[in-house]
Amino acid sequence: MNKRINTLLFVLGATIFNIVVTVISFIGFMFLYVKLVIPLTTEASQPWGFIIVFMASLAVSFIVYRFLFKFLLKKIDIEKYFDPLFARRYKKTG
Repeated sequence: MNKRINTLLFVLGATIFNIVVTVISFIGFMFLYVKLVIPLTTEASQPWGFIIVFMASLAVSFIVYRFLFKFLLKKIDIEKYFDPLFARRYKKTG
């Protein structure tokens, strides 16, 4: 496989991984919210919980993604296996 295919597969895999982590953390936080928080709150404040759970799941997926990406950068030489996503259009002269 060449660098472009490696890059495409990496971006596709990373996107799928990020979506899966977001969904799993959303389900986990929603379960905790339903079991622990809803019995203690009023009906008027319960819709805010969905927004908070959604934002928390996005934050967790971002943190997990960054942690694993940094770990991957230490293990793999990026320039050897992957093509740059954005190529330079203009070269500096002088």
